[in-house]
Amino acid sequence: LSVLFVCLGNICRSPMAEAAFRHTAQESGYAGSFTRIDSCGTAGYHVGSRPDSRTVATLKNNGIDTDHRARQVTRTDFDEFDYILAMDTANLHDLRRKAPPGSKAKVMLFGDFGKTKGEEVADPYYGGTSGFETNFKQIIGFSKGFLRQVVGA
Repeated sequence: LSVLFVCLGNICRSPMAEAAFRHTAQESGYAGSFTRIDSCGTAGYHVGSRPDSRTVATLKNNGIDTDHRARQVTRTDFDEFDYILAMDTANLHDLRRKAPPGSKAKVMLFGDFGKTKGEEVADPYYGGTSGFETNFKQIIGFSKGFLRQVVGA
């Protein structure tokens, strides 16, 4: 299986989701079920940049490292990934609009793997560190839900 996590700029939520999901899959013994785990943004504002320092700090505080560099979603992503998981409905709509007809990826809201369907991972960029900590807790819950529903963990 391959999974791509997507937010707007690929410096806050999606790189956090990529790293936290990879960690959760490893901790659960399901890392071998995945051929690729990556993240990107629907916009190209930060291409080549490292994740926001608050994302890196939140991950580090939870024993997780990241060496991700931001990138923008491409047409080929829709055929190279099995799942493309958006952090919010605005990015979900952008992804569905960009998806080439007949592409293989299941484009979904990541929050649909949580306890409440339709839950969004809010953009923490303009707030303080508490938003990043909230995002992390959501992402861990959604990651466990994904593993349960898709991999059977």
